[in-house]
Amino acid sequence: MEISINDNRKIFDIQEEFNNLFPYLKIEFFSSIHKPGCASAKIFLKHGNKTLKECRSILKRGKITITPDMTVNEVEQSFGSKYGLGVQIFRKSGKAWLETTVTDSWTLKDQNQQGEELSKVNPDMK
Repeated sequence: MEISINDNRKIFDIQEEFNNLFPYLKIEFFSSIHKPGCASAKIFLKHGNKTLKECRSILKRGKITITPDMTVNEVEQSFGSKYGLGVQIFRKSGKAWLETTVTDSWTLKDQNQQGEELSKVNPDMK
């Protein structure tokens, strides 16, 4: 998947593209870039109706290629280093979304599969 990056794109458009390929993952945008393995503070979370221009420090156009075999860290660092965008990937776990900080070295494919397994409804649990 190639994601186009330009000033006028809305965050929710990129989130939708990402979620179409990885239904048990979501990508969130923050006003600051986090270090690998660290969490992003919720106070820096950007709402989906914001444009990329409102969230980034490197103002250039381009594309980011995301493949299932990329690690979470690779994706997050790519957004940060190329476009000054702080992003964090979350994995679905039941009804909750977990930051993938501890598993940043996992591939997107593995994260998505784990999210699917953790989100299956167990008929014995209420």
